[in-house]
Amino acid sequence: MRGKLNLRYIGPFEILERVENVSYQLALPPHLSYVHPVFHISMLRKYIPDPSHVLQTPEVEIAENLSYEETPVAIIDRQIRKMRNKEIPMIKVQWQNRRIEQCTWKTEESMRIRYPQLFPQ
Repeated sequence: MRGKLNLRYIGPFEILERVENVSYQLALPPHLSYVHPVFHISMLRKYIPDPSHVLQTPEVEIAENLSYEETPVAIIDRQIRKMRNKEIPMIKVQWQNRRIEQCTWKTEESMRIRYPQLFPQ
């Protein structure tokens, strides 16, 4: 699964300056140095500080073309989708670095081909 078009929040990052009415420049870490540091306000989330909250940013390996490869961690659920004249086995997949609410349904056949390690023999 390609991650380029999937909305993915990482951070928090410090705001360095307001660039326009609706754009902000962020202080990005060195491993994200090739990402343009100016973001529209719609792409940002408000951070509510909590003194007991220890911030740890997940390590996301981003390619030079600004995409990332997600890997499946586990199969959460199975179901059979019935069409008019055939049945399609589907699996609900939990992805690395994503919450359980962000699982997706995929065809079992395509996942067996791409990720055989998910299916024990």
